[in-house]
Amino acid sequence: MKIHNVKKSQATKTSRQVGRGGERGYTSGRGSKGQKSRAGHKIRPAIRDIIKKIPKKRGYRFSARSKPETVNLAVLDKIFQANDQVNPANLFKKGVIRRQSGKIRAIKILGQGNVSKPLVFSGCALSTLAEKKIIKAGGEIKV
Repeated sequence: MKIHNVKKSQATKTSRQVGRGGERGYTSGRGSKGQKSRAGHKIRPAIRDIIKKIPKKRGYRFSARSKPETVNLAVLDKIFQANDQVNPANLFKKGVIRRQSGKIRAIKILGQGNVSKPLVFSGCALSTLAEKKIIKAGGEIKV
């Protein structure tokens, strides 16, 4: 036996090289132009941008709490009769406030305008000026 007569039992299969031209064509299987077709492309994830927008300060707190819906005394004086109950449910029924994502938001009564009749308030936050005007008109504030 001579060296030129020696053969392998199995033929060698060459692996295809991707992204180096050749049989794959001009884009080498990477689609068209742009950042994604380049070598070593690195795209920044969206969560990193969100994290970068959060202030990097001591004592910063994320608050998902929404601000209360405000209602002035002048509006309540027009809508409600004497000795009526003023609470979030009644304000929603009368169309003064709306739901936000299916829930009735917290309500704060502000002191703009005057109250000419006594009203009974419950389940609402009140400004100090509104409290004075309600008590002066003979109204009641329940906690």
